Amino acid sequence: QDDPSGKNSISLRLSSYPQEAKQLPIDRNEWEGYFDESGHLVKSWDFITSIILERGLDPSVRSEAWKFLTGYYSWSSSRDERLAVEGMRRKNYESLAKMCDKIQPLLETEHRDFSRVCSFIKYQQGFHEMLLLFHLLAEQEHEIYWLFQFFLQKTEHSCVMNIGVGKNLIMLKALIAFMDPTFAKHLEGKGTQVIQSLFPWFSFSFQRVFKSFYDVWRLWEVFLIGKPCRNFQVIVAYTLLQTVRDQILRENMSGDDILMVSGCAGHPIPLLWGSHRFVTSTALSQVPAALMEFFTQARK
Repeated sequence: QDDPSGKNSISLRLSSYPQEAKQLPIDRNEWEGYFDESGHLVKSWDFITSIILERGLDPSVRSEAWKFLTGYYSWSSSRDERLAVEGMRRKNYESLAKMCDKIQPLLETEHRDFSRVCSFIKYQQGFHEMLLLFHLLAEQEHEIYWLFQFFLQKTEHSCVMNIGVGKNLIMLKALIAFMDPTFAKHLEGKGTQVIQSLFPWFSFSFQRVFKSFYDVWRLWEVFLIGKPCRNFQVIVAYTLLQTVRDQILRENMSGDDILMVSGCAGHPIPLLWGSHRFVTSTALSQVPAALMEFFTQARK
């Protein structure tokens, strides 16, 4: 039901985030305890991803854990099998690098604007900024390359411009209309481009929302595990809007102003907590079929 006062909004749920619920992330000792002597994981995918959703990963294990989350390593692999995979990844990367070194001069000769066009495409999609975080996450070039590639494959429904960004904006608009008709009416009154102006959230996977790289990694690893539901990135966007909903209505904001004021989310833990609560507390009987996928847990 419509709630002009916003009393049912997620902003209230965020403000009541229980500080005592914060738990320490998975550290090196705990992570190593998940493996047996041969290097096989003794904990299930569901167990590990549930813990990551609740607590996150310590920086000391994030690089290794992300290799499992992205598909760089198989969840059923042994230590020796992972060493073999590492060698294969390095060899394949070196082959690709040599091929690119040969092809690029030809492309630059045939197309004078090749470098400028490439830079433009990278900027539009935000991949160069996202790639920076992978340089900080991993040490070897082949690790950086493959982690980034697998990350994009896992999250293409969210951050790849021609695949997921437009769809996410459509879903966000539908979600606002269902959950908060008053807010939806305000946004519609500002024109069709208001929701479209929020595309950087998805194309950058919310990288520009947080000031700390550690906060961005924390959010990204939740996207990688696919929990607590499908298209969780859209619910995160909705939650971001709800945190500043009253200010947007009070100051009659639109377009870039909304993007700017919503870009001060602070720490991601309350945001994730509020988004998670949104999924688990929404009555399924009230959810339209078109939005049901938000409240269905993703599978491995």
